[in-house]
Amino acid sequence: MIIKILGTGCPSCKLLQKTTEDAAKALDLKCKIIKVDDMSEIMEYDIMSLPALVIDEKVIFAGKIPQPKEMMDILTHQKLSKDFVDGSCCGGKKKWWCGCDDNC
Repeated sequence: MIIKILGTGCPSCKLLQKTTEDAAKALDLKCKIIKVDDMSEIMEYDIMSLPALVIDEKVIFAGKIPQPKEMMDILTHQKLSKDFVDGSCCGGKKKWWCGCDDNC
């Protein structure tokens, strides 16, 4: 899993990065976390606000900073969604950050 934190280095971007790193560590998640601060690269993701979270080249959210528990849920969900191709990874309780299809 490759996780990208998109942001220019503002306090919100730094908080998202720390929250993501802490959640990944707590989950013992095998992932690579990359900080992207180059605006031309950020603009390729077609987002309107920062910071943003991208997992495996899919924008999960932009302009938000989830609470630590919510970030753990997001990372767990992204890991599980790779195992549940049929969209059942949320158990029918789709969250705002859920990146799977509408059948979830």
